[in-house]
Amino acid sequence: MIQLVRTDSKNLNFVNLVSKLDADLGERDGEDHAFYHQFNSIDAIKYAVVAYSNEIAVGCGAIKEQDANCMEVKRMYVTPEARGKGIATKVLQELEKWAAELNFTSCVLETGKRQPEAIALYKKNGYRTIPNYGHYVGVENSMCFKKTVSF
Repeated sequence: MIQLVRTDSKNLNFVNLVSKLDADLGERDGEDHAFYHQFNSIDAIKYAVVAYSNEIAVGCGAIKEQDANCMEVKRMYVTPEARGKGIATKVLQELEKWAAELNFTSCVLETGKRQPEAIALYKKNGYRTIPNYGHYVGVENSMCFKKTVSF
């Protein structure tokens, strides 16, 4: 059974999972990794979710305020051995629910074109492609998505 825990970026399990995510992205993004990494600091994330399977941290994600109405989904990751079990969807849905509870009306996110699993996850969960926003405008490898949230 998967247990979802709401926390923040001080949670050591969240920090450890994010370090695994960064290692994976470093391989996938190659030379582009430094560009993306500058936008992914977890120092001040107030809203993070960690997924546990049998008390072992196997997945995570976070949201941070984009503007007065929108949260940005960040740092989504599931360990390789736990993939294919719907954990990422559960984490994503919990983040969306949390954003709605905080009175935000939508979530946006950016992912890389070299991450087909992430693109499929977001499309499956009702995210629609939008023009690249913020730091990602004009970045060829980036894809941005948006979804209206409610609870």
